[in-house]
Amino acid sequence: MNKHHEITGPADDQQQITLRGPAELADALPYMMGYHPTDSIVMVALHGDRGRFGGRLRLGIPRSPREWPPVAEQLADCLIEGCERRGSRPDGIVVFLCQDPAGEETARGVMERLRPLAQRLRTACGSLDVPVYEALCISGGRFWSYCCPDTRCCPPEGNPMGLPGTSVMAAAAAYAGIQVRGSLKDMERRLRPWPYEAAGTAAQVRALDTAGADLVPRILHLTGREAVRADTIRLVRTLMGRLADGPRLADPVEADARDDALIGHEEAAAAILGLQDRETRDRAAEWMEGPDAAPALRLWRALARRCAGAYAEHAAAPLTLAGWVAWSTGDEPAARVALGLALECDPEYVFARLLHQACNEGLDPESLRRCLREEREARAARTGSALEAGASPGAGASPGSGASPGAGVSPGAGTSPGSAASSGARVSPGAEASSGAGEAPVRTAARPGGAPGTRSAARPPVGARTAGRAAARRAGRRTGRPTAGGDGRVPARGTRGDSPAAARGRVARRPGGRGSRSGR
Repeated sequence: MNKHHEITGPADDQQQITLRGPAELADALPYMMGYHPTDSIVMVALHGDRGRFGGRLRLGIPRSPREWPPVAEQLADCLIEGCERRGSRPDGIVVFLCQDPAGEETARGVMERLRPLAQRLRTACGSLDVPVYEALCISGGRFWSYCCPDTRCCPPEGNPMGLPGTSVMAAAAAYAGIQVRGSLKDMERRLRPWPYEAAGTAAQVRALDTAGADLVPRILHLTGREAVRADTIRLVRTLMGRLADGPRLADPVEADARDDALIGHEEAAAAILGLQDRETRDRAAEWMEGPDAAPALRLWRALARRCAGAYAEHAAAPLTLAGWVAWSTGDEPAARVALGLALECDPEYVFARLLHQACNEGLDPESLRRCLREEREARAARTGSALEAGASPGAGASPGSGASPGAGVSPGAGTSPGSAASSGARVSPGAEASSGAGEAPVRTAARPGGAPGTRSAARPPVGARTAGRAAARRAGRRTGRPTAGGDGRVPARGTRGDSPAAARGRVARRPGGRGSRSGR
């Protein structure tokens, strides 16, 4: 058995946790990520003689084995380069392949099927002179080591995972007040559009069709666009107030069902289409903290679920708002999931890219919140209107903003959705966000960039451009090359990893689209 010691915990408070062997490594994974990764490749950098945890990186397992070689090379390059860029080349890497069996396949069958992928990853890291100390497959409640040939400790049938909450990592996480929030699939399910067969999907699609026929001509007209913006903000306030008045439910499934029941199809359609306007979306981003944050997050999740059928791409706006609120309130794992799904909807959605990269780079959202407050105050001084100042439903003025074109709610980071983790990340239990763990916005490295359809996009405001350039400098990005950042999201080969300025130019050159999508 390949035994080695990993120490996790912030260096400044002397809290250290030592993990010995594959069993404790497998048990520690969800605490490092903040959730149970499913259908995922997870790579963790190790530093120093004792294997201090560093950057983490996550990518969905490509379905086609033909994609495994380029994916392995890209992941190894992103993680190692990202760690170097943050000051320390990793001394080793631990690889996790997480996938549960489907259909009649057994957990051992999953392990054997993924063995070539594990070997590709080991070879890719070794070609960069960074060894893989351990490679584990976790499937069906059991784990296997691809590196240990000793059947006495690593039998062919695998070893059972430990009981939840009984490990040293679980004890440390409980002491720190950190909870594992279920699986990645559970988190994504709260944000993905309703399936076609779900009750209410057909009615929601019809409502979106009707709202589009009414709103698109108005949005295309300058005067009508301002009226639609005002109507959308009022509607969003009303829906937030309605959600805030209801009791909180502990069960996520019941809570989401209750929220869905409180929002009518026509209301959801009008809000979804109204949020496709950049200024309206930025204005809605002001509900980012305080009593407004919880109902706003619930509303953005509910609206993302309503983007059913052909309107799935419209979910990029509410998903990005959900990611921003989650990041602003300190829930970085949830922020990465939401922003990753937004980039799945539209890999070129600039707002999501900027937020995603800022979150990946470990930037403090307070600097953005402060900028938004200043924008809100300036807007209020110009208009003298409580409505324009962003008064929250029943709670006075919201402590955020984003209403003016200069707000742009773009915290400044590069446009590439991919990145690897920082080598100097905090490694306390469950510290996916601080240490740079994350999930990729694309499932394979062969999918071309871009999204179906076109959108007309306004040039990002001055504040967003400045913040974007600053964060891009922090990221040390090189144009045209996938980079490594805090989250470990890796852009697909064939997608563009260029600078924020180049991305803005590209977006501005795109032809006008549906009219209901007036900006990013």
